Amino acid sequence: MPMNIENADSKPYWEGARAGRLLLQHCKDCGHVQFPPRHICVTCWSDHLDWTESSGRGTIESFTIVHRAPLPEFRSQVPYVVATVLLEEGPRMVTNVVGPGALDVAIDNSVSVVFEPDHAGRVLPQFQRQA
Repeated sequence: MPMNIENADSKPYWEGARAGRLLLQHCKDCGHVQFPPRHICVTCWSDHLDWTESSGRGTIESFTIVHRAPLPEFRSQVPYVVATVLLEEGPRMVTNVVGPGALDVAIDNSVSVVFEPDHAGRVLPQFQRQA
């Protein structure tokens, strides 16, 4: 049974992912854009938050290639890339790099979001390298 990862703070984010849109929280008071979703702004503590669509573009800040699956569900996917992506809007996301050339990823590579189901059928934002 898949674990429920949605809550009141993150529900719009997951709805956006299912629709192929990367949504980020935006503070209406100070302008800060944040990820992951929270009930208050991490900069000014305001609860006046709304949602804005990300460009879906970013750069690789850090990565590792996983060769040994941490759980049986991931065995068929190794090797795979886990990376920290700095989004154009400012927040960072820990995510996977997928698609052609994923295992050749390097720091400062340009990436863009794609949406793929995980082993439990949830739609997750992941990233592909750009040419």
